[in-house]
Amino acid sequence: MRYRRSDTPGATYFFTVVTFRRRPLFAVPDNSTLLKSALRYVMARHPFTIDAFVLLPDHLHCLWTLPPGDADFSTRWMLVKSHFSRQCPAAYKTPPSAARRAKGEQTVWQRRYWEHQIRDEADFAAHCDYIHYNPVKHSLVAKAADWAHSSFARYAERGIYPADWGMAPVDLPDGVGGE
Repeated sequence: MRYRRSDTPGATYFFTVVTFRRRPLFAVPDNSTLLKSALRYVMARHPFTIDAFVLLPDHLHCLWTLPPGDADFSTRWMLVKSHFSRQCPAAYKTPPSAARRAKGEQTVWQRRYWEHQIRDEADFAAHCDYIHYNPVKHSLVAKAADWAHSSFARYAERGIYPADWGMAPVDLPDGVGGE
């Protein structure tokens, strides 16, 4: 099956990336550090901007803006996933199926990811809300500011969100997300 992906150079994209069988790999601090290292590694070789980010135990959401003239987020995700997978301790991998083994794949990530091209400022804001509210949605914290692996603090420091934002259910538009 061939998946159609957006390919607008310089665009901003929302992503949801999930671990294999939703294993809580990022509940382990060394693995969250390793993921951040993988992102920095790829950003140094294939620049992009992370506009918003949240890392949960078994998945992540983020907004990336690519450089003008560049629409290749697929290569960037392949490199992030492979860099992380090569460095991830074997204890966090499950034995691959014969099909995965034949393709040289490890069992760290789900094969696919959710991607959405941001259409306008309202769409960007809705996806930022979704990203920053996600730890509350999953009952990991009582308010967005309590989750350490998020860009929420940066947004609150800039006055985009009040520090107590995300304590009560947030009304998100339909179609936002990707879980």
